[in-house]
Amino acid sequence: MSSTQNKKRKSDAGTSVTASKKARTASQTPAEFVDEILGSPDTFSVPIGEDATRKVLVDVAQYVQILQSQIDSLKPKARSPEDIEDAAQKIRAVAKSAILNHMSWRPTCNDGRAKWTYDGVCQDPEIFGAVIGLTGAPLPFKTKKIPQAEFEKLFGGTFHKSIRYATLELTSDVTVQWFPEEGTFKLKGLYGK
Repeated sequence: MSSTQNKKRKSDAGTSVTASKKARTASQTPAEFVDEILGSPDTFSVPIGEDATRKVLVDVAQYVQILQSQIDSLKPKARSPEDIEDAAQKIRAVAKSAILNHMSWRPTCNDGRAKWTYDGVCQDPEIFGAVIGLTGAPLPFKTKKIPQAEFEKLFGGTFHKSIRYATLELTSDVTVQWFPEEGTFKLKGLYGK
């Protein structure tokens, strides 16, 4: 009789383990269930019964949908060409103002060889391309020359600054340096009377 009791106890013990696994699975969140599956792919507990399996699958599908919507919300929104041009125009306006502020009298102005430099920030290659008159993002380059007339046209007209007895203006082509990994650029040129 003791051997039959041992058999019963062994089978009862097996049933209680299965029952605890079922209870644990039913109370799990979809994220916990996914973690359990990935943590032990060969031994994770499977819900018993069609309704329980269907519920777990629906929960996991809803969890996947939530994760996908979160990923979609992190993606940058596509910008229209007008938005890109507006952003480029703002950068140009700031650069023009800074360049004009930099232009002051120096003895080298008599020869048209006074130097100006502008350091700017533009994280988006597409917007930077629009700043320097390209359609789309530029290919990586170390330096690029923009003719003076084209530069002034891009940046909203001529660069004139009145000083006491003269007017200062740009006198050379503009050198553009772009550092895409840092999201910065540098403009350099000469000015004078």
